[in-house]
Amino acid sequence: MESKPAVNMLSALGHEGRLAIYRLLVKAGPTGVAAGEIARTLAVLPNSLSANLNVLSHAGLIVSRREGRSIIYSADYGAMSGLLGFLMEDCCNGAPQICAPLSAIVAKAEACDGTCLTEREPA
Repeated sequence: MESKPAVNMLSALGHEGRLAIYRLLVKAGPTGVAAGEIARTLAVLPNSLSANLNVLSHAGLIVSRREGRSIIYSADYGAMSGLLGFLMEDCCNGAPQICAPLSAIVAKAEACDGTCLTEREPA
């Protein structure tokens, strides 16, 4: 990953509301969450939600699809992996005491085939 897309992604996540949306979508897994459910779960006004989803989408962090009358949003796990890889590329000059915990988290995420996702609690 190049610096410019990484900066755009980090900038998009550098807002409390957008970070909350993104974390919700990451937790939801590939099935995603309808826009209305995001608004209800996070108590976000529709216009604010729309603007924040637009920023996250333009940064390449989320994707959307239409299902009937709903728009379902999902985290783009490839983009997330790319950003994490970029951030850890030259991790602490290989110092195992620093990199090992981070590497374990990344390895767990890479091994996740959907079974590691926890059930979401109803809104």
